[in-house]
Amino acid sequence: MAATTSQASLLLQKQLRDLAKHPVDGFSAGLVDDSNVFEWQVTIIGPPDTLYDGGYFNAIMSFPQNYPNSPPSVRFTSEMWHPNVYPDGRVCISILHPPGEDPNGYELASERWTPVHTVESIVLSIISMLSSPNDESPANIEAAALSRVPATGARLRLLTRKEWREKREDFKKKVKRCVRKSQEMF
Repeated sequence: MAATTSQASLLLQKQLRDLAKHPVDGFSAGLVDDSNVFEWQVTIIGPPDTLYDGGYFNAIMSFPQNYPNSPPSVRFTSEMWHPNVYPDGRVCISILHPPGEDPNGYELASERWTPVHTVESIVLSIISMLSSPNDESPANIEAAALSRVPATGARLRLLTRKEWREKREDFKKKVKRCVRKSQEMF
């Protein structure tokens, strides 16, 4: 276990140095505490031309001792309203799911975590998620703004255009509130 931890630590230190030497547009990253390379603070800038544009969203990336064999967890500490972010801030995207077959049969093994991912590729995937939510497999059902709503029991019905527009406007208002809060906190 110590060898695995040491390898993970060395890899994370290298990724930190690489990001310091070659910053990537759209985010900044660093250690929460200089004595712990397994916990990173990330600030993501809301992608241009999206509802999140202008926002500064903070998140914590927690890496397991056996990184890169297992994925980190990512949790927004800034308020976030998004279909693929649980109400407690945890990010739900395929590349952060453990490697192998999906027990629910929704994702292909090739879409899940692989050891080739880096801090950079993870954060860029999260930025992409902000630009293009996956509302077919939401972590936050209310935020998903799905085109279907429960009618009776397990049956679903399609929303009318008016209902969808109203729900979409509610979604936009909640996201804009998150963006404003993130700007105030920055």
